[in-house]
Amino acid sequence: MRRAVAMLVGAVALRVPAMRRAVALVVGALALASVGACRRGAEPARWSEPLVLGGRTISVASLEHGRAVYSGYCRPCHGDQGDGKGTAAGGLQPPPRDLRLGVYKFAAVATGQLPTDADFVRIIRGGLHGTAMQAWDVPVAELDDLIQYVKAFAPRWRTETAGDPIAATPDPWLTREPAAVDRGKRVYHGLAQCAVACHPAYATKEDIRAYAKELTSMDVRDFRAGYYDPVAKDSDYGLKILPTDFTFSALRAGDAVGDIYRTIASGIGGTAMPTWKNVLPEADLWALAHYVRSLVELRGTPEATKLRAHLIELAWWTPPPIPDAGADAGR
Repeated sequence: MRRAVAMLVGAVALRVPAMRRAVALVVGALALASVGACRRGAEPARWSEPLVLGGRTISVASLEHGRAVYSGYCRPCHGDQGDGKGTAAGGLQPPPRDLRLGVYKFAAVATGQLPTDADFVRIIRGGLHGTAMQAWDVPVAELDDLIQYVKAFAPRWRTETAGDPIAATPDPWLTREPAAVDRGKRVYHGLAQCAVACHPAYATKEDIRAYAKELTSMDVRDFRAGYYDPVAKDSDYGLKILPTDFTFSALRAGDAVGDIYRTIASGIGGTAMPTWKNVLPEADLWALAHYVRSLVELRGTPEATKLRAHLIELAWWTPPPIPDAGADAGR
């Protein structure tokens, strides 16, 4: 019965964006209701010796305590084996993370590196917006053992350590947000070229060409089909992932400017979203975060609909003719 309800809830969520938050709450309730049933099933393997995880030796007592905490909070969705196939997982979109892969999307480290314990705490305590991963108020005394137990599912933690944290610099645009948004719009479309193969564009093609010439000296004349829509990309999770449309979708790791900066600077592990730290200047990283935040503020408003309609209307823009170099040389 729970599987049927979860599938129905997931299907409704795909069709009615406004219900996504409610869906997460319903699924969370289902997950809590499933705990008793899980405990009557096969128990996860118990530990008989310490493990070295991320360069740290974890005692059997800590692993066993972590297993008990995991059973109460995580097991209904992530499953006995951490494979994302718990009793409450059916029909959830996105599906629960397969913890065995050791690939984590929203860590404040460069993509491809393992997260810090602080990343685990932030995600467990804050949840992931727009998904069934709720914010869990795990007591401080249980958090560390839970985190180490979650690590034990992924073989990577036996031989690797966490990456270096990507720290945020002070925001240079404080009190100058309009200027930050304007600069961020130019960076998004002209310098970082976020819409070339992934995210939607939110500016006219004429403006994008002007931004690219201003910031890169490139004369952009060709645009992909569907330039105002995202493009599904391969991922390390066994499925294609649709990059975020910031005027439509929730930002998984938080939509405050600081959260957006962290995601842009670090990248998103296991996806096509790269690490931008040390690629773009810090001022531009922050400007990009402010611009994305301005798009997020349009989500669900008539202004978002009007913007898209305006861009689609002007999508058939034709670039000006290329100057005749021969004719210029003869002058």
